[in-house]
Amino acid sequence: MLERYGRFVARRARTLLAVSAVAMIVALFLGFGTFGKLKSGGFTDPSAQSTRAEQLIDAHFGGETNLALLVTADRGTVNDAAVAAAGRQLTTSLGAEPNVSGVVSYWSTNSPGLRSTDGSQALVLGHIAGSDDQVLDRAKALVARYSGSNGPTTVEAGGEAGANVDVNHQVTRSLAIAESIAVPITMVLLVLAFGSFVAALLPLVIGGLAILGTFAELFLIGSATSVSIFAINLTTALGLGLGIDYALFIVSRFREQLAAGESTVDAVAHTVATAGRTIVFSAATVAAALAAMLVFPLYFLRSFAYAGIGVVAIAALSALVVAPALLAVLGPRVNAGRLRWSRAARGAASPWWGRLASAVMRRPARAALPVVLLLLALATPLLGVRFGTPDPGVLRDSAASRQVADTVATAFPGNASAPIDAVTTDSVAPGALATYAGDLSRLPGVATVASSAGTFAHGAEIAPGNAALGTAGGQRLTITSTLASKSDAAQRLVRDVRALPGPAGATMLVGGNDAQFIDTVHTIDARLPLAIGLIALTTFIVMFLFTGSVVQPLRALVLGSLSLGATLGVLTWMFQDGHLGGLLGFTARPMDMAMTVLMFCITFGLSMDYEVFVISRIKELHDRGEAPEAAVPGGLARTGRIVSTAAGLLAVSFFAFATGSVSFLQMFGIGCGLAILIDATLVRGVLVPAAMRLLGPAAWYAPTPLRRVYSRIALAEA
Repeated sequence: MLERYGRFVARRARTLLAVSAVAMIVALFLGFGTFGKLKSGGFTDPSAQSTRAEQLIDAHFGGETNLALLVTADRGTVNDAAVAAAGRQLTTSLGAEPNVSGVVSYWSTNSPGLRSTDGSQALVLGHIAGSDDQVLDRAKALVARYSGSNGPTTVEAGGEAGANVDVNHQVTRSLAIAESIAVPITMVLLVLAFGSFVAALLPLVIGGLAILGTFAELFLIGSATSVSIFAINLTTALGLGLGIDYALFIVSRFREQLAAGESTVDAVAHTVATAGRTIVFSAATVAAALAAMLVFPLYFLRSFAYAGIGVVAIAALSALVVAPALLAVLGPRVNAGRLRWSRAARGAASPWWGRLASAVMRRPARAALPVVLLLLALATPLLGVRFGTPDPGVLRDSAASRQVADTVATAFPGNASAPIDAVTTDSVAPGALATYAGDLSRLPGVATVASSAGTFAHGAEIAPGNAALGTAGGQRLTITSTLASKSDAAQRLVRDVRALPGPAGATMLVGGNDAQFIDTVHTIDARLPLAIGLIALTTFIVMFLFTGSVVQPLRALVLGSLSLGATLGVLTWMFQDGHLGGLLGFTARPMDMAMTVLMFCITFGLSMDYEVFVISRIKELHDRGEAPEAAVPGGLARTGRIVSTAAGLLAVSFFAFATGSVSFLQMFGIGCGLAILIDATLVRGVLVPAAMRLLGPAAWYAPTPLRRVYSRIALAEA
């Protein structure tokens, strides 16, 4: 079937290219509106208790605090007349801003929790209303307006909104720097990898079509549901990466067929029947790994599934339609602008990879054992891994919001800028509310509990109630703790608050930063086994349909897990334990859970991508009747250079993220780049040949019923 299709493409090449050009124009037209459809949030579970509490507080109680202005007296203390006047003016001005509510400060409340222990600093807190994107835009304007020198004081912006402004700015800047480094290097390496200037343009064509097509897809999906703006970054990186992968495989096979004396039409047909089949299964494995992110309710993760599936499908379609059509038009001219000293332009095998595979197969256990032990040793830091969510700690300590967060944590009594909130829409009598607030104030780690019935500390009322915390439709209690945000003690306090029965049987929803952290980690943790199970199942099915063996999918899963475990172990050693932090400029903190899941799905998918590339030629030789001792070295000789080149080019793009100034972006780039290199070298070069030799004929085993299934439904034309 694929060979007939290849001949059809070769004979109708110009028509298919014209149709593809029209499709590209349509995608370009739709893609212009993509950025207007994408959003900047998506990091929380919409059904979580903390999210529902936030929605109630936004609707009835002026919203949770998300902006903190740290006011520092240039001289003296915040009680000095000039400083106090400036503080009161700042409080009044911020409170008069549109879409800002719930503004309080040390000067409006005299709350000790809003003044530093040395008296030189104080806080002004408020809530910026709106959607995630509206809050970000409004926060940018407010930060620009109020930050800096203000008479006898200096003002810095922090809180969730202030941190989002800094993170958004730093991520945008970091990506621009990374692209300015990676793109020129990649362009040079493409010419070297393909051995000619004309052939080096093919991955750009495939990648460009994949990117434009996915932009159009995201426009349509973003018109119907929430899609994260960060999906754009995956689209561009993966689109170019797969363009390189697929173009290398297609062009290399086409050149090989031309060198064997085939005509252009025959070479295109043979290329589509062999390399095209490989690309179909490769795309299926990558898409299956990325689709696993659809099980998570956080639309930040779901967005990467939308983008990833789209870019993989469109890249594969481009590689099966546009690339063969271009090769049919170009014919031998694909080598135009050839680097005379390059063997790549001849589609030749790489003897080095063949000799490596032969050496490994002579002593498979001796070759594989050190590599397995190394990968297991690299994975050992995972035994102590801890997970977290983004906060100002992902920024460098020169960022204003990071400095505000550090100052609030170390110089202020309690955590007034990030309290725990308990809210209900049930009607509660003042007496029952006061009793409940008093009980909350006795919990370990609680400094004060503010309610409409009074402010309590250690079970006793210390101040009158705040009428704004009670309405006819419900009550809000604000719990200020003495505990560090996201610490184990702070998490225990949230659980203790949730465990305490509500006043007079009222249903209480508990929110705030610490509650949101608990809910987000729980949501991802609860869905992670399902995601991993789906990846394993779909990978097994696709690999079985590709190879006709039940052993090959299991081998691929085991080796892929070894590679991924080693990568995550190295990242834990670096970003959680703090090694190399001084060199790269990050602060040690728990592993970002959402980013780790994203990296897991992407790198596992790319691992299976390279697995399919390598095993395709081994299987081709095996099906011709060659023994493993010849089929494996022969297959690796034909694919080793392609896989290592593709991996090196893609790794350059990812490693460029290490120049960024946001730690989760550095972690993602270093992790993806490292995983790709480990897989393309140690796994493909050593562990695959060793496993194939140790398994022997059993490597291709399948029960008789499954062999019948394979013969009937598998795309087994190669």
